[in-house]
Amino acid sequence: MLCDFCKENEATVHFSQVVGDKVSKIDICEACAKAKGFTDPGNISMLGDVLGEFGAGQVTPESEGLRCPVCGFTQANFKKQGRLGCGTCYETFEAGLKPLLKAMHKGERHVGKTPQKAVTSQESSEHLKQLEKELSRAIKDERFEQAAQLRDEIRALQAKANPSTLV
Repeated sequence: MLCDFCKENEATVHFSQVVGDKVSKIDICEACAKAKGFTDPGNISMLGDVLGEFGAGQVTPESEGLRCPVCGFTQANFKKQGRLGCGTCYETFEAGLKPLLKAMHKGERHVGKTPQKAVTSQESSEHLKQLEKELSRAIKDERFEQAAQLRDEIRALQAKANPSTLV
């Protein structure tokens, strides 16, 4: 996420201010935080002024007119609350959301993430299925020594996957 002030450096300092139902957020790089005095605890009282000043003027008259046809949410509501009203809002405010998402994340689309344990489990499962197919072929072709080796390998994998079950 880029710094809200200089728009060049990565933001490492994040401030939020909640007043009633209005949320003001600001993300600043370390250099701008030092320049504005945000690293000095004595100057934190001025943060409200900066957040208010920074948030002012972000909602343009043309964006105020844009309204979700389903829930009636406006872009001004999004700026105040920091969230959208319904699923249709994503389509309605798509033009404004894309650059925002791009600045916050690696891309514009959430693709999720698979835990490493699940990936390993899936690979193990696929390997086990392959061994079982090979075992069936070996038995069918009457290659019993190879079938015995495959059976032992399958049992070892199953025991490793489920150590509490005895084969």
